Amino acid sequence: MAHKKKNKKKLPAYNKKTLQKLVLDIFRKRPAQYLNYKQVAKKLGITDLRTKQLLNEVLNTLCKEGKLSEEQRGKYKFAPTKSVVTGRVSLMASGSAFVISDDTEEDIYIPRKYMNRALNGDIVKVRIWARRKKRSPEGEITEIIKRNKTRFVGIVSITNDNIAFLIVTERNMPYDIFIPSKNLNGAEHGKKAVAEITRWDEHQKNPTGKIIDVLGDEGDNDTEMHAILAEFNLPYKYPENLSKLAEKIPDKISEEEIKKRKDFRKIKTFTIDPADAKDFDDALSFRKLKNGNIEVGVHIADVTHYVKEGDPIDKEGYERATSVYLVDRTIPMLPEKLSNEICSLRPDEDKLTYSAIFELDSEANIKKQWFGRTVINSDRRFNYAEAQEIIESGKGDMANEITELNKLARKLRERRFKNGSVSFERIEVKFKLDENGKPLGVYFKEAKDSNHLIEEFMLLANRKVAEFVGKTLHKPFVYRVHDEPDIEKLHSFANFIKQFGYDFSFKDETEISFSLNKLLEDVKGKTEQNMIEQLAVKSMAKAEYSADNIGHYGLAFSHYTHFTSPIRRYPDMMVHRLLTRYLNHGKPAMTNELNEKCKHASDRERLAVMAERASVKYKQAEFMQDKLGYVYDAVITGVTERGLYVEIKENAVEGMIAVRDLDDDFYVFDESDYCIIGERSKKKFQLGDDIKVQLVKVNMQSRTLEFVPADDFGF
Repeated sequence: MAHKKKNKKKLPAYNKKTLQKLVLDIFRKRPAQYLNYKQVAKKLGITDLRTKQLLNEVLNTLCKEGKLSEEQRGKYKFAPTKSVVTGRVSLMASGSAFVISDDTEEDIYIPRKYMNRALNGDIVKVRIWARRKKRSPEGEITEIIKRNKTRFVGIVSITNDNIAFLIVTERNMPYDIFIPSKNLNGAEHGKKAVAEITRWDEHQKNPTGKIIDVLGDEGDNDTEMHAILAEFNLPYKYPENLSKLAEKIPDKISEEEIKKRKDFRKIKTFTIDPADAKDFDDALSFRKLKNGNIEVGVHIADVTHYVKEGDPIDKEGYERATSVYLVDRTIPMLPEKLSNEICSLRPDEDKLTYSAIFELDSEANIKKQWFGRTVINSDRRFNYAEAQEIIESGKGDMANEITELNKLARKLRERRFKNGSVSFERIEVKFKLDENGKPLGVYFKEAKDSNHLIEEFMLLANRKVAEFVGKTLHKPFVYRVHDEPDIEKLHSFANFIKQFGYDFSFKDETEISFSLNKLLEDVKGKTEQNMIEQLAVKSMAKAEYSADNIGHYGLAFSHYTHFTSPIRRYPDMMVHRLLTRYLNHGKPAMTNELNEKCKHASDRERLAVMAERASVKYKQAEFMQDKLGYVYDAVITGVTERGLYVEIKENAVEGMIAVRDLDDDFYVFDESDYCIIGERSKKKFQLGDDIKVQLVKVNMQSRTLEFVPADDFGF
């Protein structure tokens, strides 16, 4: 009887990061052994050409990084870790930390007494000690190469003896800052403020600093929103001198400038944006051609016409890199005169734009395309609800244009998913706020056809601009990239969701996306929907900016960029400038310079996202402040050694049940099954379980909620 061949390791959907880890694991287990390319491929079950090529690349990269040595041609050996490495500090609540380094595969544990004044996020040098068996490597920080941040938010505390400290309210900062009285700068006791560390001598327990800004009273909405921005090193006000500079920019368009551009002012054009939007950076135009095809214009505010590279407003825009969207406000990347007036594509006003023009047939196939500078005059501003009503009823202003464009958008969307695009469409949580920013209610916002209409044409413009520069011109460019998923994370995810009756297979790249889409469709409306969607997102790589194009996995595009939002994203301004340079036959940009700017933009984007989430957490906590003792139906969304993370079903508010409050048994954390289990009762609390909870504490400083099991929980 023939035995079936085991095929567990034959996984051609490796990405570079996953493959590097697996290759190093092979060599680490055989530190004295030489292995060639074929032997490594065999051990990993790699048979397809694409992954073999990637393996070759990985082996070369690991040699360059000093993690492997090629002591004989084509034969590789493990290179022992250096005793001194550089890495980034990840501080824990206890004051000890782990240092994450590219020079080691494992994180290095640093006991608190060997931190040597390093703080969370600092780039440091670490001396690794001799390793003790079966334990994480340990070491001590010997040098702080670069501080992650020197400014911190907290509450000013002044004693009767006139000794002052900033009691830091930020997480991952275990030290308060001593403020000499001469450095209080008018700050009073109890006020929320920002302090900057000015010195921290070796013998000092606490750093010394000065107050650089008094934010206001704790609990005041503006104070708290500014505190969140300051915590993430994001600006909360625009430099007055630059706002004055922006006021001098003329908003009148000269006839001379119009003559340099394609004129779309007589073609039906409109914008669709959220009802509360102030800046409109994209518009669509519609024209039926004599041959029956449709010309669609994607018109984007021509910000770089007004903001010249290297000028003061441009430098500020580069530093900010993105607008920040908190629950109750937008902190713009550019001065309001530009973002809300000159560059905003308001109706019935001539506006300068940068456009991608497409001729599409009835099946949304592109017959012709053109990129260049234009002038438009928008006929109408729609919000999403108004456009949706027209799509559903077929009646209203510009009904023909909107319904025709919606048909084309649906075809583009259908084709995108057929090609392997992943359908991550999570429901957005929004707050109803009063005039003081206090949350009165929570509601959910779901994307509809009107959102998809705009999305598809923006995606089309972004993709085609990237293809034009990357595939046609072959010039260095700024891409929005998204790597393939991590195979190990997908394995864990697939194993976990089996218990909910979901099957998830991933033999190759296309199967991953199709399986994900089927799964996301299957979980819609189910109790476990949000939890499974969150885990699916965590199994994916993060999108970022790069001059090295690896494609966009989530969208299934080989080339993709950000061209459509220059009012709120600096990379889009970079794209506009590069496109202009290449259309004018200018010299290619330097890839290393582009990558430096891309890294900065990606880092700033991550900070902005963290601040946005923090503002949501603050408003959730504020909304729940007067609801202590209330009982809610919830679902377990996370499990750790410390306890259970839960989400209330009716409003998506999140909080935690500490393990100490599960006092009917001693509970042990099972990481592999995302659960905790009672040692005596064997009672299990698992990710995705329904649970009744009672709110017992709201901590506004940490923006956290504490729950306990409700009385009818079953103890």
